[in-house]
Amino acid sequence: MADPMRIGILGGSFDPPHIGHLWIAEAVREVLKLDEIRWIPTAISPLKPDGPVASNEQRRQMVALAVSGCSEYLVDDRELNRGDVSYTVDTLQGLKAEFPEAEFFLIMGSDSLASLQHWYQPKRLFELATLVVLQRGADDEINFNLLSGLASEAQIQRIREAHVTMPLIELSSSEIRERLRNGHSIRFRTSRSVEAYIKAEKLYLEPSENAS
Repeated sequence: MADPMRIGILGGSFDPPHIGHLWIAEAVREVLKLDEIRWIPTAISPLKPDGPVASNEQRRQMVALAVSGCSEYLVDDRELNRGDVSYTVDTLQGLKAEFPEAEFFLIMGSDSLASLQHWYQPKRLFELATLVVLQRGADDEINFNLLSGLASEAQIQRIREAHVTMPLIELSSSEIRERLRNGHSIRFRTSRSVEAYIKAEKLYLEPSENAS
């Protein structure tokens, strides 16, 4: 009997996707021996109600360009197609229904642990996926005790074992947008294909109050 597929979930506004996103995805794929990673652009994040700067279709296109040529990376646009507010638990339940035998790994930064209790149906998340917490170079030691009361001891132990250590990546989508507004180069901060798309679409040239 074949082993179940191991599928990573990397969600975000990807406004725009950058080299840091790719670096994270590849590190997690390699460390946890994942069969694939699904890149899921969010429609309207409950924690970022102002929404993205680029349109849904522009962000979909940029993610597709960023991961082009990587057979283990798939663009999953279910949240964009669903529209409205994007709840991670709904996405995971949909994936579980499609791939009932697969193991899912939800990738997130260590800073997300503190806000996890405010997510929609947080306890259900632990039943659907193993959290993969990223510990970056300048981050404090991950405080897995924040999960007490939300996850069982067995679930927390799986999360401890699945955490991935990353070097510090001083790069963000908001920084890229700021550089573009100021007429600065973004070369080597994102893929050449995404950079060319941003230039062709004349994205991020106007000030915006939206956050990364």
